[in-house]
Amino acid sequence: MATEDYETMQETNIDGMFYATRAAIPHVRERDGHLIFVGSFAGQYPRSYNAVYAASKWWTRGFAKSVAAQVGDDGVGVTVVNPGAVRTEFESTDGQAFEDVFEAGEASEPEEVAAAIAFAATREGSSVSEIDINNRSKFADDF
Repeated sequence: MATEDYETMQETNIDGMFYATRAAIPHVRERDGHLIFVGSFAGQYPRSYNAVYAASKWWTRGFAKSVAAQVGDDGVGVTVVNPGAVRTEFESTDGQAFEDVFEAGEASEPEEVAAAIAFAATREGSSVSEIDINNRSKFADDF
């Protein structure tokens, strides 16, 4: 991985999450709000490819759970949404867009991830801590 790609990934997946969370906490505390983090299936199981991405998503889970411990008694909910493969315009490790790699039904659609986020936002307090979104037929192929 090129240094520039590494830095971009860290700035997005770690730094951006930290700074956005730090700015949001006072506001969600005032409103008994909910913090929702987008993790990944890659942040739950070791990956033999794209290790930096996977590590940043492990960080996401750990950070979110630590934030939950910090703000949970304040009435703030914290949820991590962990999608598996999603048919988006983002590129896979071979440079091909995921929407071109997977046929409909082979991976989650962006709308499914959005629905999970909307669901988490409607939960009171910390009643939902993680939501995993996986295509069942693909889940077995990874192991």
